[in-house]
Amino acid sequence: MDDLSYQNLDRTDSYKRLRKLGEPDVSSLSAERIGSYDIAAAEGIRYNYAAKKTDDDVIAALGELAGEQQLVDKYHALLNGAVMNTGEDRMVLHHLTRGQLGDSISVEGQDKREFYANQQARIADFAQAVHSGRITGSTGRPFETVVQVGIGGSDLGPRAMYIALKNYLAGEGQASKLNARFISNVDPDDAAEVMEHVDPETTLFVLVSKSGTTQETLTNEAFVIEKMRERDVRGLDPRRHMVAVTSETSPLARSGEYLDAFFIDDYIGGRYSSTSAVGGCVLSLAFGPDIFEEFLAGAHEADRAALEPDIHQNAALMDALIGIYERNVLGYPSTAVLPYSQALSRFPAHLQQLDMESNGKSVTREGKPIGYSTGPLVFGEPGTNGQHSFYQLLHQGTDIIPLQFVGFRHSQRGEDVEFDGSSSRKKLNANLTAQVVAFAMGKKDADPNKFFPGNRPSSLLYAQRLSPRVLGALLSHFENKVMFQGFAWNINSFDQEGVQLGKKLTKEVLGGSMGDELGAYARLLGL
Repeated sequence: MDDLSYQNLDRTDSYKRLRKLGEPDVSSLSAERIGSYDIAAAEGIRYNYAAKKTDDDVIAALGELAGEQQLVDKYHALLNGAVMNTGEDRMVLHHLTRGQLGDSISVEGQDKREFYANQQARIADFAQAVHSGRITGSTGRPFETVVQVGIGGSDLGPRAMYIALKNYLAGEGQASKLNARFISNVDPDDAAEVMEHVDPETTLFVLVSKSGTTQETLTNEAFVIEKMRERDVRGLDPRRHMVAVTSETSPLARSGEYLDAFFIDDYIGGRYSSTSAVGGCVLSLAFGPDIFEEFLAGAHEADRAALEPDIHQNAALMDALIGIYERNVLGYPSTAVLPYSQALSRFPAHLQQLDMESNGKSVTREGKPIGYSTGPLVFGEPGTNGQHSFYQLLHQGTDIIPLQFVGFRHSQRGEDVEFDGSSSRKKLNANLTAQVVAFAMGKKDADPNKFFPGNRPSSLLYAQRLSPRVLGALLSHFENKVMFQGFAWNINSFDQEGVQLGKKLTKEVLGGSMGDELGAYARLLGL
């Protein structure tokens, strides 16, 4: 869109207005507020921000900020193929992996939506051939396990999604098609532990590297091959147990040694790649292509919902704007994601990469220094485990940390037990309910050690049950939240130069061309 303008957050009138408003207090919640500060999102998810430090004046100013920074307009531009990754001069197309919401986008005569859909169809055909036994291991035995070998976005998102859906199938009375494992860390103990518990003859490995040159992934591939050869099984050919997920021009794609190769491209960053072949291959093999299609459908519906210009009806946009208010006006440097669902045990780790790699920037999209805070530190653990770990600091520590709770009315498996007058599920959600209120309202006590100040903000994303569609919508909610915040801060949320310097210095250490500083630390570690 030619009429888009890009300006720093602190140049906007709405931001200046926000800074002049008084800080709302949430230490006295009401049923009316809880009922009204609630937005419908996609696939039955709702976003409740009643316990956030907002009021009508703050929300009005946030709505003005969304308009002044053209957040939804910029989202439309992204969907229509604008170059939003200014650092690498690229379009940003992860939304296209789950459906078409903007114009058709063609690169060198290739329709990109058609390209992504074709890869999904190829993966579906391959997965069905594996499940039916038409494709087997090199010794003729059917595959029983799939192991994803990748790091960063090639591991965190797909691993989190796999864990999130594993119990869903059990609750539906279905078994997984293949068990899934993951190797990511170049620490050899990671790969060794996985290889110790799989049968090479019945294991399919998915090597994920967009460039085909990722050092950790190629090293782990070599480790896997060596361990397979150590088994000394007649006819076992390690390469015939491997597929690659990579770009069409990478060394992995040109090898010809793998069972097959499925393609991604430079328009999708690793942390946004769970709905591409990066997540599609392992999830389709583990659960079946139909489950992956449901996951994509949920993400697509949430993408559509994020196009709503009214912030009162756009959960991702409201979530993003409140986060900006907390970061830039209230001055909170971090946020915690707290899912009350064991299925989402690795979801905070994925969101940590999504948010911190995207918006951990100190220059504008044009490369100029910024004079205000951008992305927060993100951390989290599932409830109720976290309550017995770090909630002490959240309740009574010197820093106020905004909280994002996630909860569901029903469990995935449907199994439960009654104990001490209530079921496990009721105990879980009673804990979640209690924590939201405790953080907001606190507790007066003459004993300072038992005094809870309260007025500590939180939001709640909640739905009936964690299904593939709900998981897709939840993933999209956070991806779009991060995108809107990046637009508001006028930064590039789609490159990650922060990981490159360490890679360069690692090569210097391994190559022996070290300066004094690198050499001194290398000697400490026996290099």
